[in-house]
Amino acid sequence: MTARIEVWNLPGVLDAAGESVRRRIASDLSLRLDSVRVIEVYTIDKDLPDEALDRCRQVIFTDPLSQESALNRPLAAGFDWSIEVGFLPGVTDNVGNTSREAVRDLLKTDFAPGENVYSSKQFLLSGPIGRSEAERIAGWLHNPLIERVLVKSRLDFERDPAGLQPPIVHLAPSDRVDEIDLEVSDEELLKLGREGVLDRVEDGREIRRGPLAMDLETLRVIREYFRQEGRKPTDVEIEALAQTWSEHCKHTIFAAKLDEIDGVFKSLIRAATREVRERLGAADFCVSVFSDNSGVIRLNKDWDICYKVETHNSPSALDPYGGAITGIVGVNRDPMGTGQGALLVANMYGFCFGDPYFSGELYYRSRGKQNPILHPKVIFEGVRRGVEHGGNKSGIPTPTGFIFFDHRYMGKPLVFVGTVGLLPHKLNGRGSWEKKARPGDLVVMAGGRVGKDGIHGATFSS
Repeated sequence: MTARIEVWNLPGVLDAAGESVRRRIASDLSLRLDSVRVIEVYTIDKDLPDEALDRCRQVIFTDPLSQESALNRPLAAGFDWSIEVGFLPGVTDNVGNTSREAVRDLLKTDFAPGENVYSSKQFLLSGPIGRSEAERIAGWLHNPLIERVLVKSRLDFERDPAGLQPPIVHLAPSDRVDEIDLEVSDEELLKLGREGVLDRVEDGREIRRGPLAMDLETLRVIREYFRQEGRKPTDVEIEALAQTWSEHCKHTIFAAKLDEIDGVFKSLIRAATREVRERLGAADFCVSVFSDNSGVIRLNKDWDICYKVETHNSPSALDPYGGAITGIVGVNRDPMGTGQGALLVANMYGFCFGDPYFSGELYYRSRGKQNPILHPKVIFEGVRRGVEHGGNKSGIPTPTGFIFFDHRYMGKPLVFVGTVGLLPHKLNGRGSWEKKARPGDLVVMAGGRVGKDGIHGATFSS
């Protein structure tokens, strides 16, 4: 049985989130609303007794000082339009995942496969707008790449108050492994690189698994290797090669030969660093360079600092919040994984966006004016929230950064993030930057399950 818990602010308590949305709708869409209220929705897809569900409602989901909540009945009242936004099936739902853990811990009960908690937001709009304006606001409120939306007028809601259904993924167990035929024309190889492995054909239309981001030369090299092996590669092998050799992971552009330069990284970045260190001699402050998850330099006789930066441009262009938060927590992760581990002390950012006041027709990602890009202001706001939520709300301050606006960043923003970590110069009698994998060491992988939004992320962004 599915249960729905709704939570909103008590009367007289400012709905800061709703007011922020109302102001941004006025600023970005030039639509005037009297008010916007936000309801947090938690859908528990597990058979639990009403007493247990009500306990979860009170203990986990409701702050009695500022909020009221309801179990299996709608709170919405006094509005003109309802817009509910939730994730698509398979997309990572961090709030839902955390809620599931809280329910499990409170009730001392496990969730069976297929049982879950899902989060969504319901926006209640009050003001003189019609369906076309409500649909426009709905398009502004959600990202169709990862989210779904349900729009109802007040009359529609009164007839049927049901909200979004749980985004359950239905996948049959499969041990399918396909062999990939690379003995095909160059045109077919290019199609494989651009669109990915053919999964199936429906109504004469090819359904492929997503881009491999491999060019013709790369695929020819792979074909020649498997010719020598005397067999066809499997789809798993092709996908693994595509991910490992992707620009996102391997930085093939930095490593590529350009005219007389034997790779930008090798000839300029690494060579320049080596030259500077040689000139410094005994005054060299570099401790660990190009050998770990982040670079380490001396701060003083007792402490070292490490620093890691990266860009998340393409992911942030498609999903600003998700792309930016993935970037900032990624550079949080790397100093923690440097040497024997660093204490994270500060984040930084650098953002370059298109004109936030752009009012013309947006560009399109696909032919035939299909798949429009996101408005620069939408990207800006999503990226800002992503870095704030991933960094500041983890307890790591973000004291420095820059923002730059220019029309040349309309197609793709620059989202640059970094983290500084602090390490003792010596730890347990050796340099804290030192570590080495040894035979017999155990490998532990920690983190959430990969969602639909993470599959093909490396090749897609390449």
